Amino acid sequence: MTRPAPLLLLLAALLFFFALGNHELQGSTEARVSGIAMAMHLDDDWVVPRLFREPFLEKPPLSLWLDAGAIRLFGASTGAVRLASAFAGLFSVMLLYGMLRRFGRPQTLAFSAALILATMASYWGNVRGVGEDSLLSLGVTTALLAFYQAVRPEREGSSVWAWALFTAGMVIATLSKGVLGLAMPGIVIFVYLASTSLMDKRLRIGDWLKPALFTLLALVPLLIWLGFLFQRGGMQAVGEVLWTNSVGRFSGSFVEAGHYEPFYYYIAKLPEAFLPWNILVYLGLWHFRKSLVRNRYRLFFSVWLVAQFTLLTLASSKRTVYLMALTPAAAVLAAEYARVLLEWAKAHKPALYRYHRRIIAGVFTLAMACYLIAAFWFAPKADVRQSFVPVISQIQTLQDEGKAVAMYQPNERIAGASVFYLQAYLPILKTEPELRAFLTAKPGNVALMDHTDRLNEKVTVIKQMAINRQPYYFVEQ
Repeated sequence: MTRPAPLLLLLAALLFFFALGNHELQGSTEARVSGIAMAMHLDDDWVVPRLFREPFLEKPPLSLWLDAGAIRLFGASTGAVRLASAFAGLFSVMLLYGMLRRFGRPQTLAFSAALILATMASYWGNVRGVGEDSLLSLGVTTALLAFYQAVRPEREGSSVWAWALFTAGMVIATLSKGVLGLAMPGIVIFVYLASTSLMDKRLRIGDWLKPALFTLLALVPLLIWLGFLFQRGGMQAVGEVLWTNSVGRFSGSFVEAGHYEPFYYYIAKLPEAFLPWNILVYLGLWHFRKSLVRNRYRLFFSVWLVAQFTLLTLASSKRTVYLMALTPAAAVLAAEYARVLLEWAKAHKPALYRYHRRIIAGVFTLAMACYLIAAFWFAPKADVRQSFVPVISQIQTLQDEGKAVAMYQPNERIAGASVFYLQAYLPILKTEPELRAFLTAKPGNVALMDHTDRLNEKVTVIKQMAINRQPYYFVEQ
């Protein structure tokens, strides 16, 4: 292992793991996913993810398996359920460095590209959170880097290991996000092969068949899980994973999915998509446009960025986190353009170029310092507004007083957080008659709800709390 590799490993690990568990679950995704993972651990059911004790089939369960396994190994801590995402980010950074070196890129450039990836604000934030997007990004990154290694013109030696790595990446991507995990690398491969075929005026059937065949092989683990799911829930459960929550989210036919935004949503997000390296990414993409025909390396990473961005723009369901799979390509383009700028400075500004190493080191040091301060200081500060612990603590206090507590029509956030922190299930009341029956069944019974204005009959609010401006009410009859 060369010297930059262990240094990169140390820096990325510091960025992703430092103070990982020093703040509580924050936001809807962390609460929901952690609750489902805890339910998987409590029920010992590794086939059907559940929320509200009902099947939750938005996506395949790879991230949930890893989170539930971490809970079983390390206990129910916020650091434990964030480990899978953090390791996925670390592996992606190290893989990008290693593959760029394999592509023949200079050591300094490979190191810079990997560190740019690790210090992209959106990437850093998502890697340190609970969810499946970091694993999806790892799978897509692995598959695409391995694909390019297998088909690039300058490759020497056997491509067997590259196709094996491609298959592993597709397994991770599809087990993390289902059909989207297939589409994200698939659109890049299709556009790249179509572009090179047109430029070469030659269709190489083998270049198309190999990724298709290895993709089919990579689908075997997903199909095995779907087979077990079919035994438990029939075609309705399988269809919910593959059609309703995948194609339906893309087309907008699944109206309950939410996150629907206009087509220009991601265009409006471009100023913040790859901070703090945005300017290098966009100028690099523009600068290299004329060299793409003769430089397949630049073509591949440009297609990676543009094709995936176009695919996500066409989808009806949009979130900024979905751009995470684009960040490795953005990091490479940023590093390559930075190299162009350095060569220009060397030729035209030798006095400035003399200090370029110090400047670059200072920029990266400043970026890392900001992230570490944010992890240690600002993330725990956000608990004041976003933590579910005060509400859960109030539930525990009521239970210690001998009172029964149930949740009335809970949202996914509080339902997931309650299972995670209590490591137990609270009764769920779905209708107002059920609520009335529970409250009148025994004096002192308390229900937790996030609204009271839609009830037909009044209830007595004994305590009101808020999480990120969402009110929660503890009520009695």
